[in-house]
Amino acid sequence: MTEPFYILFDLDGTLVDSAPDLTGALNHTMDSLDLPIVDEGSVRNMVGFGARRLIEQGLEAAGVDLNDDEIEAALQVFLTYYREHIVDRTRPFPGTRKMLETLRRQGAIMGICTNKPEDLSVMVLERLKLAHFFKAIIGADTVENRKPHADHIHASLAAIGGTAERAIMIGDTATDVNAARNAGIPVIAVTFGYSTVDPADLDADDLVDHMAELTEAVVQLRDDITQ
Repeated sequence: MTEPFYILFDLDGTLVDSAPDLTGALNHTMDSLDLPIVDEGSVRNMVGFGARRLIEQGLEAAGVDLNDDEIEAALQVFLTYYREHIVDRTRPFPGTRKMLETLRRQGAIMGICTNKPEDLSVMVLERLKLAHFFKAIIGADTVENRKPHADHIHASLAAIGGTAERAIMIGDTATDVNAARNAGIPVIAVTFGYSTVDPADLDADDLVDHMAELTEAVVQLRDDITQ
């Protein structure tokens, strides 16, 4: 019997294009504070560190400094709005469903390792009818130390019954690559996500430009680590 292999996916910018709805929630929050809105292109470079950091970056762009209580209040405005509009325009990247189906047929046990809150991650995946592909969905609020800390990777692997020796991480930013490196597992980066630097400079083990290429890249790394 072939031993299983384990794949951890980042969510935003890797499996789903959530920037339009994150932009909507951020700008609703900015508008509630009478602050200038942020264009979607800028938001794409702010995603990956959680909702609170997204708001802080929006405030920085507006040149405004709020105290912790004010930021917390803004975060609640953001989350309330985002929950109500979480998949208005969020969609899986082209080819995502087919890629997940193929990897599952090949024996991959898959999980989500994301800096998005866990309940919101579950909500996105359930509404997009993708949740059933994943044995566990581990958000930043489930672990003490989130990505790029290795703890987040290890906790996600434990949740799907995996080990670092037979695991691969797939993401789109330096946060994902660094988390994988810190945990000692190989990593594939997608080039169509929300990286603030050229994906070629992320130093991932492999780069893919489309989901159609991801299966082959995974199989190659799988064969390398399971020999």
